[in-house]
Amino acid sequence: MANYYQPEIETASREQILAWQNERLVKQVQHVWDNVPYYRAKMEEKGLTPADIQSVDDLHKLPFLTKADLRDAYPYGLCAMPLSECVRIQSTSGTTGRRVVAFYTQHDLDLWEDCCARAIVAAGGTKEDVVQVAYGYGLFTGGPGLNGGSHRVGCLTLPMSSGNTERQLQFMTDLEATILCCTPSYAQYLAESIEEAGLRDKIKLKAGIFGAEAWSEEMRQDIENRLGIKAYDIYGLTETSGPGVSYECCEQTGMHINEDHFIAEIINPETGEVLPEGEKGELVFTSITKEAFPLLRYRTRDICVLSRKKCSCGRTHVKMSKPMGRSDDMLIIKGVNVFPSQIETVLLEQGYPPNYQIIVDRVNHSDTLEVLVEMASDKFSDSLAEIAEQEKQLVGALKAMLGIYAKVRIVSPKSITRSEGKAVRVIDKRKI
Repeated sequence: MANYYQPEIETASREQILAWQNERLVKQVQHVWDNVPYYRAKMEEKGLTPADIQSVDDLHKLPFLTKADLRDAYPYGLCAMPLSECVRIQSTSGTTGRRVVAFYTQHDLDLWEDCCARAIVAAGGTKEDVVQVAYGYGLFTGGPGLNGGSHRVGCLTLPMSSGNTERQLQFMTDLEATILCCTPSYAQYLAESIEEAGLRDKIKLKAGIFGAEAWSEEMRQDIENRLGIKAYDIYGLTETSGPGVSYECCEQTGMHINEDHFIAEIINPETGEVLPEGEKGELVFTSITKEAFPLLRYRTRDICVLSRKKCSCGRTHVKMSKPMGRSDDMLIIKGVNVFPSQIETVLLEQGYPPNYQIIVDRVNHSDTLEVLVEMASDKFSDSLAEIAEQEKQLVGALKAMLGIYAKVRIVSPKSITRSEGKAVRVIDKRKI
C-alpha cells in the first residue's frame, strides 16, 4: 500500500518523525559523501566527514547548497546515482543562467507521486474525483507531479497541460472535473473565462490545488468566490523533486511538510544562523530519501515561518507558512525591501483585480517604482478625474504598506496580458 494511504505516517508522533529523520539523514550523508564529489569537497573544506553527522542535531554543521552550486555543477555534478539507474530528468525554466537539472530514479518518482497524492487527499480527493491538471507538462515539474499523484489516488486524470483555455473549459464541463490543479494566476484567468462564457452553473469543481508562484490570501478568497471551491496551496521545488514537498489541509493555515522525506530549517538569510521555531527567515530543505539528486541543506530563498501548533486535521508534520517573499527575488528600491506580494495585498484590499504589473527602473541614478493596475470591469470609468482620484488613493495605500512612493497608473480592463503559466509580475529594467 502506498505511503499516503497509511495514516500513521502523516499522524506520527514527534518522536517517530525524529527517529525516521535521524536514521535517514545519517544514511543520506554517507550516500552523498560516497557519490557526489562536489559536495564531499564542501564537507572537507569544513573538516567534516560522515561520522560527524549522527542525528538531526548535527545538521547545522553541514554546508549549504545554493542555486549557484547547482548551476556550477551542471549537468551531472550533483547526481548521486549512475545514469543507468536514472529514469527521468526535470528542469527549471533557465530564465537566468544555466538551467537546473534534477535527476530521478524510479524510486524517487514513486516517492514524489506519493507526496503529491497526499496533497490531493488532503484537498478531499478520492478515486471518485476527476482531476484536471492544467500545470505545464514536459520539463516543468507541475504537470508530471500532480498527474502522478492523481493516478496514485485513483482519480480520473485529465492531463490538460496549460493553455488552450477554450478546450480547458470544454473538458471541465463535459467531463465534470472536480479538482483543478494549476497556477493561481491561471486559475483566475479560467474563472474570468468561465464568467464570460456563462458557464458558472455548469462547473462541478469542489477544490483547487494551486502553486508554482506566490499568491496572497486575498487572491485565494477571490478564486474561491469566483469558482465556488476551496483553494489549497501546494509547495515544491524542482531541486527537491517538485510539487508535494508540502501541502495544505482543510485548515488552510499553512502547508504540512512531508517530514518523512524532507527536513526543514529556517535560517537568518544574512548570517546562515538557524532560527528557532516561529521566527521568520529563509527556508532550507534537506532531502533524506531521494536517491539520484539528494540535496543537503538547500537554500530555497523563500521567506516563511515554521509551526508545530496542533492541527485540527490530525496531521502532525510541521507546517510552513505561505512564502512571504524571497530573499533573492526581493526588490530593493531606494534601500527598502519590497515584495510583490505586499503590492498585491494592497490592490486586492482596495477592490482591484489581481492583474497588475510592477515596473522598476533607474532614472538619474535613482530607483523608480511604477505599478500598472487594471481597472475592474464593473468599475470602468473614462472620467480622467475619477481615475486620477483612484490613482491617488492607491498611491497613499502603497506608501503606507511599503514606506516609499510608488507611481500608480490605472489601465483599462484586460489590457495587461493574461498568463496561462507563471504570471510575469515584475519587470526590473535595472537588470536589462
